[in-house]
Amino acid sequence: MMKTAVITGANRGIGLALTQNYLAQGWQVIGICRTTSPELDASGAQVISGVDVTDGKAVAALAQQLRGKQVDLLINNAGIFQHEQLGNIDYESIQQQFLVNAEAPLRVTEALLGNLTSGAKIAFITSRMGSIADNTSGGYYGYRMSKAALNAAAMSLARDLKPRGIAVAILHPGYVQTAMVNFGGDISAAESAQRLTQRIADLTLENSGGFWHSNGETLPW
Repeated sequence: MMKTAVITGANRGIGLALTQNYLAQGWQVIGICRTTSPELDASGAQVISGVDVTDGKAVAALAQQLRGKQVDLLINNAGIFQHEQLGNIDYESIQQQFLVNAEAPLRVTEALLGNLTSGAKIAFITSRMGSIADNTSGGYYGYRMSKAALNAAAMSLARDLKPRGIAVAILHPGYVQTAMVNFGGDISAAESAQRLTQRIADLTLENSGGFWHSNGETLPW
């Protein structure tokens, strides 16, 4: 039976690369995005566009559209990145990063719980910038705070969903050449997606809740 993955932020970057990777492995992929792209439309994925993951009504409508559909893998990938400078912090930007990076993945996960049966997996694409121990350079207040909050939520989900047989991975994709960082990364989105796919394949109930770099390294909290 063909497995099904749901991937948010699937229209570009890591989300698009993950979509293409799972399609190449024979999965059915449902790509979720606010605005689709020619690359996503041409990928062969089922595309559900117009979904703002911070909008409760939009996420509820998505859940209704997927009602009765078994989902084997949910990848919460959608996110935003802003840079704040101490002394001139944009607090609305920080709030927006919390909504998109931390609250929205929890909202999507809760909305789709009925689609996830025992043996399903959930992956949260976070960042090592959400690690408190790993923060050696400061700055990036909203992004760091929102990703730390995401990590906390994902760990709670790992605990709460383990009795249901659902495993959770908390994954740093690496420094990836995407529009989010003006393509200044050191690995391609395709390479990151391959690594992330392997980390997800290695995910079990026994190691659920782990915080990993896409290269397999365990990251500090």
